Amino acid sequence: MRLGGWAEGLAWGALGWVALGVVVGLVFLLRGIDRVDPAARGAYAVRPLLLPGLALLWPLVLWRWRVLSRARGG
Repeated sequence: MRLGGWAEGLAWGALGWVALGVVVGLVFLLRGIDRVDPAARGAYAVRPLLLPGLALLWPLVLWRWRVLSRARGG
């Protein structure tokens, strides 16, 4: 494999990671943040600021969402 193909594959992988992260982040902001953090209820102006971090750390977000949802019985 030549260097250009390797770099292109890495770029496509990063794009896929971020695209999936944006989807997970949007779903979390719309449906999950109120369940995970009750203090976030009504804090709609802050939510768009969280999206870049959620997009990059989406596996951690999914894992914590699952753990906290189970702990709270929901």
